[in-house]
Amino acid sequence: MSRPETGAPAEAVAAPPALLQPLSLRGVTLKNRMVVSPMCQHSAVDGIAQDWHLVHYGKFALGGAALVLTESTAVTSDSRVGFADLGIWDDDHIPGLRRIADFIHANGALFGIQLAHAGRKAFSEPLWEGGRPLSVEALDASGLDWCRVGPSAIAASPEWSVPDVLTLEAISEIKEAFVQAARRADAAGADVIELHFGHGYLLASFLSPHSNKRSDAYGGSLENRMRLAVETAREVRAAWPEDKPLFARLSCLDGAEGGWDMEDSVALAEALKEVGVDVVDCSSGGLSEATRRSNVPRGIGFQVPFAEEVRARTGIATQAVGIILTPEQADAVVAEGRADLVALGREMLRTPYWPAEAARALGCAESFEPWPLQHREWLAKRQGALERLDKAD
Repeated sequence: MSRPETGAPAEAVAAPPALLQPLSLRGVTLKNRMVVSPMCQHSAVDGIAQDWHLVHYGKFALGGAALVLTESTAVTSDSRVGFADLGIWDDDHIPGLRRIADFIHANGALFGIQLAHAGRKAFSEPLWEGGRPLSVEALDASGLDWCRVGPSAIAASPEWSVPDVLTLEAISEIKEAFVQAARRADAAGADVIELHFGHGYLLASFLSPHSNKRSDAYGGSLENRMRLAVETAREVRAAWPEDKPLFARLSCLDGAEGGWDMEDSVALAEALKEVGVDVVDCSSGGLSEATRRSNVPRGIGFQVPFAEEVRARTGIATQAVGIILTPEQADAVVAEGRADLVALGREMLRTPYWPAEAARALGCAESFEPWPLQHREWLAKRQGALERLDKAD
């Protein structure tokens, strides 16, 4: 029998920065705390992912993100933000999403699909064409079987048409559409799904007293206005594999005076936690066009306090978003216990290799170790040449 070695104890290995530590949620493990936030691309054809999506999402896996979330992915054909949004209302959408999932998995990341119904804010132009709501005339001319819907006959703003009021039967059909979308997401290889309950889309419009004037079980009291979100989460959780995490995105403040606020968000987060939601993705605003520029002051990390408060008061894991720019800033969010995950959107568009750069910036990677092998050696070779030139000078 061998005896333990004697002598001075080995030096303790320092833990990596918080941003680079793994996080286990149910049966999956994120290799770090960096997530790619959903960003509409308006580049699908009949809801089907194209080569654009493979390259767009795939590059983030190459760049070292732990989880890549799709853009808002419509659960019905008439629930898209724009005509060219991704869809998941038909089995024909599965192969394109599966192709993306397989590439992301092969390159060390997890794949997530954001499930959404745009409701009374369905069908607008891409941002590069102005981002305006499509007129009723334009929608009729498209030949699409479309219908903007909401909890009440209240338009999102004067530019939007008045939505049709959802009947109880239609509400049940929408919940079932989310359930079927979750099953398709599983078939497509998704590791995570995120339910979009923010930005003024259908579920968010039920939450706000400004857009929901119903007098039945889905309107009036806070409990009633939360009912559709909670029931949808419960039914999706029952259909979604037990070992896969479920996220929900909230507008923690909807931006409207006297509207949805942090107390409401904490109550909803607690209810969502009870029905099996694992992470609350904390955003804000978007109830109407006017609230895009209203009383949510914008600045560096301006939405992080929402994630911090929800996490502290409910114990649920949270994801912070909103003008997070540097590795040091992102690391502090996690290290200080303000959120469990940090999601980046525009910074990832600027620098798809942001996570790999973060590992170097935080002193946890030698040379170009975080880069894919096919890139790493070329970068290291150039770096060596540059260093030799510096010495020669």
